[in-house]
Amino acid sequence: MNRRDWLTAAAVASGSALSMMRLQQHKYSRDLRPKRSRVAVLHTDQYSDKLDEVVYDGLRLFNLNVRGKSILLKPNIVEYIPGKPVNTDTQLIGAAVEAFLRLDAASVTVGEGPGHHRDTDLLLYETGLSDQLAHRKIGFVDLNRDDLIKTKLQANYSDLGHLWLPRTVLASDFIVSMPKVKTHHWTGVTLSMKNMFGIIPGSRYGWPKNVLHWAGIHESILDICATVRPHFVIADAVIGMEGDGPLNGTARRMNQIVLSDDPVAADVMSARAIGVMPEQITYIQEAARFLGNPRAHDIL
Repeated sequence: MNRRDWLTAAAVASGSALSMMRLQQHKYSRDLRPKRSRVAVLHTDQYSDKLDEVVYDGLRLFNLNVRGKSILLKPNIVEYIPGKPVNTDTQLIGAAVEAFLRLDAASVTVGEGPGHHRDTDLLLYETGLSDQLAHRKIGFVDLNRDDLIKTKLQANYSDLGHLWLPRTVLASDFIVSMPKVKTHHWTGVTLSMKNMFGIIPGSRYGWPKNVLHWAGIHESILDICATVRPHFVIADAVIGMEGDGPLNGTARRMNQIVLSDDPVAADVMSARAIGVMPEQITYIQEAARFLGNPRAHDIL
């Protein structure tokens, strides 16, 4: 079985609970699809200080209105495995911080709730993110242990009804999902929408977010993103991961950063870039019905 067949089989198997979904009445309360979705693919061949200008110039293409707003950057910091590209690169996170501050955001905070590693401080140290944040003088919130607010879900795919969500997430004006572009042995790919798993507190739902796995990964992704839809995506595809992701795959150099104001459009573009057909990823296909557009009107 080749890599693409393996990914397709894994995605189909993991999405079996949703196989009859299109024959049922829709399970979402709001249609969040914008009239126009935009994607920009920035090309860079390395992680370096030059990313500050690359990301800033890329964000300016979108004319984002973030002046005076509180920005939450949600990277994918899941585990420290030397030599494996499993996390959003720390220099890219730092570049995003700098770019939003230059766009006159009132504040920028980085928040993550690692799914595997319970000692978040140690993980930040091992990955080098703590040094990057200290250099930029930016605060970090451990979403696994933040104050929680009971929140009604705006879709009903998982039958969970509600989730306890971090106060920092709900209080932020503008949420940016910053995934590492990777394959995933259960969902096919893990991109901007799957990255929102990290806002769910492990202190209440277990490691690695056990309750969400029991309720269905595809279903939980849809419910989370219907309730806390990221406003923007900065996807790290400079070096991605293929094969047995999200932790044990192999590095794939892609030399791209994907920016989008639509998480569905971003995930479609990123999936194709890593060689996966987004039409065969159940949660992406279903999200295109109400969360975003699978095709961007403008490819910047």
